[in-house]
Amino acid sequence: MPAAISQHLKSRTTRTRGALPRISVVVPLYNEEESVPELFESLQQVFKQMGEPFELILVDDGSTDGSFRVLEDLHRRHKNIKVIRFRRNFGKSAALSIGFAEAAGEFVITLDADLQDDPAEIPGLLQALNDSYDLISGWKRKRYDPISKTIPSRFFNFVTAKLTGIPIHDFNCGLKAYRREVVKEINVYGELHRYIPVLAHWAGYRVGEKVVQHHPRKYGRTKFGISRFLRGFLDLMTILFTTRYIRRPLHLFGVWGIISFLIGAAIDITLSIEWLLGRTSLSNRPLFLVGFLFIIIGVQFISIGLLGEMITRQERDTQHYSIREYLK
Repeated sequence: MPAAISQHLKSRTTRTRGALPRISVVVPLYNEEESVPELFESLQQVFKQMGEPFELILVDDGSTDGSFRVLEDLHRRHKNIKVIRFRRNFGKSAALSIGFAEAAGEFVITLDADLQDDPAEIPGLLQALNDSYDLISGWKRKRYDPISKTIPSRFFNFVTAKLTGIPIHDFNCGLKAYRREVVKEINVYGELHRYIPVLAHWAGYRVGEKVVQHHPRKYGRTKFGISRFLRGFLDLMTILFTTRYIRRPLHLFGVWGIISFLIGAAIDITLSIEWLLGRTSLSNRPLFLVGFLFIIIGVQFISIGLLGEMITRQERDTQHYSIREYLK
């Protein structure tokens, strides 16, 4: 969570609104003034049928339309609503992070404010969560989005599943259900909201998936752009490195360093043998220099890995692990 946002939140006085609810709903939004009232009515209806009280945390991510006026009105009329407004657009990850910090429920539901996520799916998500899972991610098997969004999304999900080894079809679905401990432990920043299932899985939590209903956008227009798609893949590289290799950098850099060194050594040894046998001259063989280049690159990679090991060594005695149970 950005320090400025955290400090801003702490500086605000909030009202005590009764007993803590069992379920918290976190909704990040940006320019959704037409959608929010309808979304709230749908949530009210769903939780009334469930017979469950709930708290709704609406995070206005720097909207430039009349969204905040709508949120203020809802907040005045309903005691179970919290509203957080950013000074500018910080992104969905920041909005989720602040919403997670404020959530008081035993279970936390997230969904987008554009009415494409169906609140009627919440009971099913909670039921799936009770089947020994810690996080259930929605899967929009049938989507009502333009092809410019669906094709990149499918490719993104396919690559992410293959690289992370987590068999989920829709990592970026906004409709998810969590146990409280997951949202309190997972640190979401940048564009990492796409990879919450990955972060949770590698922290040791049990991650599942459930097919959910998806609806066409009713108001406004999508905030999706190609730049977000590209940033998403850069963040995937960040996730892979920081979760798999942050404590053992030599395993990453050392492997590629050894491969590069062996390729270079094989080239130069082969050419050197041919030179000793009088079959070639090294002065007119650029491949000999290429071999040296591979050797130098290999040594540099290994050196980077060793430096990384030296830097992380002092932290290993104070590592923090996700503890599921603690019996004393």
